[in-house]
Amino acid sequence: FIYWDNSNIFIGARDVASGREGQLARHRVRIHFKAMLRLARAGRAMEKAVVAGSIPPDARALWDNLRKSGVEVEELFDRGSGKEQEVPDERLQLRMMADALRHSPPGVAVLLTGDGKGRERDKGFHYVLELMHAKGWRVELLAWLQDCKPQMRDWARKNGVFVPLNDHYEGVTYLKGTPKLPSRMAGRMDFSRRPTTRG
Repeated sequence: FIYWDNSNIFIGARDVASGREGQLARHRVRIHFKAMLRLARAGRAMEKAVVAGSIPPDARALWDNLRKSGVEVEELFDRGSGKEQEVPDERLQLRMMADALRHSPPGVAVLLTGDGKGRERDKGFHYVLELMHAKGWRVELLAWLQDCKPQMRDWARKNGVFVPLNDHYEGVTYLKGTPKLPSRMAGRMDFSRRPTTRG
């Protein structure tokens, strides 16, 4: 079961791109959706994948391709609507809780986000991941190191698996070309650095 907070993942990729490939890369970097999905699956059967986020003006076709790959796209809003942050996050968390109650035996929850805020108020992705784990779900967290709340990262390492997306940057991103700058394709995926839960 894959749960993907695309806004958080995309913003984190921009931060890494500017550090690794220069400031101009920040505005050119894109997530390679199929490669990111392969990294999340790690060769396993996929029961469900749900992604939530906003739609940049030039990305609607990418979301449509994601749907064709069997991914459910949840509550998308155009950037600038003012709803982009809270509503998709809460909808995705609700889907996680519903799956935790509905599916028996528990499965593997793979969460793509670094957004761990709200735990101290019994809210947010970190809190929901803890609830799933308490119900017997195995948990994996994929996030950019610099954008992942340390408490959530440390909890995931202790209770499941934490996968730093920084280790897979070249494989899950590409750079959009411009008239003056060439594009960069996504690189090959190296699963040897991608741990998974056991059991």
